[in-house]
Amino acid sequence: MAVQKSRRSPSTRGMRRAHDKLGAKQLATDTTTGETHIRHHVTKDGFYRGRQVIQPKAAVDVDA
Repeated sequence: MAVQKSRRSPSTRGMRRAHDKLGAKQLATDTTTGETHIRHHVTKDGFYRGRQVIQPKAAVDVDA
């Protein structure tokens, strides 16, 4: 069974965890639609770098 040699102080634990935080996502605005999206990702409308690269799915109308 593993037994620690000496107890780690809260300061040392905090210094180790200092690099574990999550960074903010980099957002960009599409030049054609003006939509905000994550950088290097396709927008919800299917645009990437000002060009439409995929066709978005058509909305389904339910007549119920």
